[in-house]
Amino acid sequence: MPVFDFRNTPDEKHPSECTYTTFSSGQPEASPEKPIMILDNRMRQWKHHSCGVFTNPNKRTAFEFNEEDGTVSADILKIDARFVSLLRWLGENHINVRLSGANREEGYAVYRIREIAFGGGTKLSAEDGFLQFMIERLFAGSAPAEEAEDEDQEETGDNMKLTSLQSITDFITCAGRTLPDNIRLWARRNLAVARSHEVTPEERRHAQRALSIMLNVQWKNNYFESIDPKEARRILDEELYGMERVKQRIMETIIQINRTHTLPAYGLLLAGPAGTGKSQIAYAVARILKLPWTTLDMSSINDPEQLTGSSRIYSNAKPGIIMEAFSMAGESNLVFIINELDKASSGKGNGNPADVLLTLLDNLGFTDNYMECMIPTVGVYPIATANDKNQISAPLMSRFAVIDIPDYTAREKKIIFSKFALPKVLKRMGLREDECIVTEEALDAVIEKYADTTGIRDLEQAAEHMVANALYQIEVDHVPKVVFDGEMVRNLLA
Repeated sequence: MPVFDFRNTPDEKHPSECTYTTFSSGQPEASPEKPIMILDNRMRQWKHHSCGVFTNPNKRTAFEFNEEDGTVSADILKIDARFVSLLRWLGENHINVRLSGANREEGYAVYRIREIAFGGGTKLSAEDGFLQFMIERLFAGSAPAEEAEDEDQEETGDNMKLTSLQSITDFITCAGRTLPDNIRLWARRNLAVARSHEVTPEERRHAQRALSIMLNVQWKNNYFESIDPKEARRILDEELYGMERVKQRIMETIIQINRTHTLPAYGLLLAGPAGTGKSQIAYAVARILKLPWTTLDMSSINDPEQLTGSSRIYSNAKPGIIMEAFSMAGESNLVFIINELDKASSGKGNGNPADVLLTLLDNLGFTDNYMECMIPTVGVYPIATANDKNQISAPLMSRFAVIDIPDYTAREKKIIFSKFALPKVLKRMGLREDECIVTEEALDAVIEKYADTTGIRDLEQAAEHMVANALYQIEVDHVPKVVFDGEMVRNLLA
């Protein structure tokens, strides 16, 4: 995590009027020890909660406190560089806010800024949760701060969505250079189109829709917090039985992330027979990384346009599946689970959808035809599944670290059925273990029945069938319990 780096870098636009220096901070939240900004308190100690407005930075970078004895001004001494544009926007629009801060030796340390509802602000977006939404974005989207224990409760902008041109305009202004450079420039161009009367209404509608989609995604950097190896191992053991080599490979990836604080250069390709838990492994990895996840089923995608989106020249144009996944997740760091990569269609003459994935997997950026912009993909971690890796093209294979998932042995299947599948079904149907008893002979019969099938899906279905049969006998025939032997199982599963 970057440390505070205080620099004497006054605002270059107004060097003669600027009273503050900026500092760089990668902190995901603020506190009195790590504040958003510092105000001068040498002449007066300020209250924990103080109301007022920022003065227009073109005149003087200060905050005007509304005190009992009138308005009192205090210069801004230092400010987190991420919040400079927001401060200017608040000042230029005379938006009433409430500061929360603490008096410290270096000044009044402001760690929270909230709008005063319907406090006379001239901007509509200042009164609908925009400010809290903006502050959360500027903190780079890490976990929200815990609520204070006193009356100082945290307001949230989670439900805020950028849809109106006013809120979109204000967001672009306040975000400043915290947005990736190409997205910032793209947003300005599309905002000009959305406001223009020299283009068709359809073009304006598409531009505004694209802006809303793009700016409601939190474009994070590629810094990853350390992951607790013990917790990661616990999740793997909870989700998967056996598979020690697979777990070891995943743990190696976790340790690599902890050392570099970035995602590995290659995604994971889980290759093995159907029903061996490949998707379950992928979900477990997403859970360990604490990232949202989305799935791409390549067997159902037969046109590259489904991934890349359609051009805005069409009235029914829309973004592709990949951009929609970013939009649904609300952030750029997520796990893409690409199912059945080996069954990717060759398309309908418009190209191979699998080839479209190459730009996504290279982490160089992905271009969506509707958005007309290079989408940053440095925070995307791809996990693909395949039954037959030999059906995957060499260029795609080279983008993954391959983990071969072996089929379960008869002994492993026996343990999975008795220790995991059967108890799970009993619990769901509300039966006790002493009401549905599976003898050793019956267990052997189950395993023998599915000896020639891969995976454990058939075992799970067998457990479902047996427990349902036991429940029927208990409820209809009024027997106290059902004891399955080998012959009963063979007849039931015939």
